[in-house]
Amino acid sequence: MEDLTTQRVIIIEDNEDVNAILGEYIKSSDKLFLVESYKNCEDALKNIGEDKPRIVLMDIDLPGMNGIEGTKKIKQMSPTTDVIIITVFENSENVFSALCAGASGYLTKNIKCEELLSSIEESLVGGAPMSMKIAKMVVGSFMKSTKSPLTERETEILTLLSTGKSYNTIASLIHISKDTVKYHIKNIYIKLQVDSKEAAIEVANKERFI
Repeated sequence: MEDLTTQRVIIIEDNEDVNAILGEYIKSSDKLFLVESYKNCEDALKNIGEDKPRIVLMDIDLPGMNGIEGTKKIKQMSPTTDVIIITVFENSENVFSALCAGASGYLTKNIKCEELLSSIEESLVGGAPMSMKIAKMVVGSFMKSTKSPLTERETEILTLLSTGKSYNTIASLIHISKDTVKYHIKNIYIKLQVDSKEAAIEVANKERFI
């Protein structure tokens, strides 16, 4: 029976063995209550209002809707729910897609019981639990390259461009004329050997210039 002081948890994992193991981990804690386990996002989403989970343990590679899209929908339906990704995928694309979708943490499936319970506790107090390899990847992504050919001003302008700001808005924000913005952008294109805003942003992100 659920204790009113416990935190409600659901699991979304299609591998029966992994699902069962995660379930046992949750049941071993007197601070957590396993509401339900699901094998796909669709069924979980149908019951999210009734289940009222505080924590969702989410796989990525699921039949039908994947875990990243599922995370986005859960956060839309229940913003206070923390979704923690638990997966075998450690590539940067999945990590950042999951975090952008609203995931609170990213762990790998070889996690031990104590580590999982500790990670859930960390999430409950506002933390962002991540496996060590994932954490290093995230930190590395925020480290700008020291080999950038762009000046500080060009970097600032391209960063603003990447967030969708218009030439006029950029000019206003950094107190220069629109023509000066255009001049800097022309130099950015030359230095990055591109001919469009989209290509410049793509190269700059890939090379960590912004």
